[in-house]
Amino acid sequence: MRGAAKEKESGVPTERKSAAREGGSQQEVRRTFKMLREVWLNIGVEKVDMHEGVIIKALLDSGTTGMFIDRQTAARHGFKLQKLERLLVVRNVDGTNNSGGAIMH
Repeated sequence: MRGAAKEKESGVPTERKSAAREGGSQQEVRRTFKMLREVWLNIGVEKVDMHEGVIIKALLDSGTTGMFIDRQTAARHGFKLQKLERLLVVRNVDGTNNSGGAIMH
């Protein structure tokens, strides 16, 4: 393809490309794309004590150092919480402690 051009329509970036068809005529192809700031996935999680699976909507965070679930989601889906021997201190990207506090369960 040649003749690629980018433009904005209604605030959403689009990309226009033209390609040669058989016989020499031109064909225009448009593709609209929107930058994602968050990526949410439906994931399967298993309750280890009951061997029961549930589907949970999860935020993909490429900067995290582990996998976590918030207390309200755990309670809503019937997960049993087990107190940790040591608290996990949660730090923000700038190094400050997270306002949500340490992870206890």
